Amino acid sequence: MDYKQLAAVILQKVGGKENVDKVLHCATRLRFTLKDVSKADTEALKKTKGVMSVIHAGGQYQVVIGPDVPQVYQEVVVLGGFEAAKPVDEKPDSKNKKNQSKLSSVLEYIASMFQPIIPAITGAGLLKALMALGTVTGLLDSSSQTYVILNAIADAAFYFLPILLGSSAAKTFKCNQYVAMALGGVLVYPGFVDLINAAKDAGGSVSLFGLPVTLASYSSSVVPILLGVWFMSVVEHAVQKISPNAVKFFTVPLASLLAAGIVTILALGPIGTWIGNVIAAFFKWLEVNAGWAVPTLVGTLNPLLVMTGTHYGLIPIGVNNLATAGFDTVVGPGMLASNVAQGAAGLAVGLRTRNKDTRQLAMSAGLTGVLGITEPVLYGINLKFIYPLISAMIGGGVGGLYLGLTGVGRYASGSPGLLVLPAYIGGDSMANLINACIGTVIAMVVSFVVSFVLYGVWKKQGKLEEGE
Repeated sequence: MDYKQLAAVILQKVGGKENVDKVLHCATRLRFTLKDVSKADTEALKKTKGVMSVIHAGGQYQVVIGPDVPQVYQEVVVLGGFEAAKPVDEKPDSKNKKNQSKLSSVLEYIASMFQPIIPAITGAGLLKALMALGTVTGLLDSSSQTYVILNAIADAAFYFLPILLGSSAAKTFKCNQYVAMALGGVLVYPGFVDLINAAKDAGGSVSLFGLPVTLASYSSSVVPILLGVWFMSVVEHAVQKISPNAVKFFTVPLASLLAAGIVTILALGPIGTWIGNVIAAFFKWLEVNAGWAVPTLVGTLNPLLVMTGTHYGLIPIGVNNLATAGFDTVVGPGMLASNVAQGAAGLAVGLRTRNKDTRQLAMSAGLTGVLGITEPVLYGINLKFIYPLISAMIGGGVGGLYLGLTGVGRYASGSPGLLVLPAYIGGDSMANLINACIGTVIAMVVSFVVSFVLYGVWKKQGKLEEGE
């Protein structure tokens, strides 16, 4: 693939570099924020070799490239001179907002606060899984000093989650990142934690300026810091406007931290704790009364959620479950079944098609899919031919049903696929991991077989192009 040539074509088809407000990339997509979306030639882009699909969602114009996106992105940046460009406002312009649904906007807003912390909790969670494997096999003594130190490394990201979320939330709410992290630090400050715990143990109370402080624990919490940083951003922006330039340097952070700290401890923290507990209780009830339902639905519908961008709304649910319960039976298992099913459906296409280019793309994208990155196989193969998409939804649903019925839960985050199966190591035995593997195999086999069979049906009905 000629990355420079592809980048030049893409840049031209999105309306030229003058029409680009900002360009980023994820694992598989170039994500443009365009000044005027109407200037982009979407149909021409979709027909461009090297482009799998084009999506307009969440206020972004997304060009799906696949695993080669980092190289294409670098060429786009060089050709457009975006590295030297003046920083732009991250808010979408009015034209983009009109094309952005309220649901999509809200989900993007929420997801933007959680996505940056995923690597930290993924690494920490997988280390916990490896430690659990070590204790089950007898290779690691849970009473040893080594275990204590490793546990500190693994648990720190979860314990200090308010600080991590404070940083990412500050970017979303456009306020000082380091003051927001300091606010998160307030919630897990040892002296404050000891004060709350002592009052709990003694059956006493804690007050601030004579006002009662709710005896809540904020370590590993999610919602309280998000509310706190939102309030801090309101205070910061207000003080910025009224403070003289000569004293802004200290008046703004002083007012922001003091006001947000007091209001968070007295009101927003308890409210956030209550919201988090309600969410956790709801999914606990769901797990007890209909544990099979959500993994089945997610396993079936996740490809459609990815296509619309609404799958980002599941990220906070999974993070909250990991933070409050230590494991997640709701989001992760269903996504695991869905992803491997999509990859398996693509692999079946690769084995059956007679088109050399389709076979090459299906095999590489299918392999990427079972490893956890599904956009290449979804947009390059499954959505194009439809029958593998149907197969993936059937396989994902059946696999998700098994995972739900057996109560499989993940103990760490990560891109759902074969590579993160160690995240399912947990509990007192290896049963959870074994059932996760069985559910994964079920999803892959069902999806592969259905896709393999439907190819013949589609071909007999004349739904495939000549040579496919």
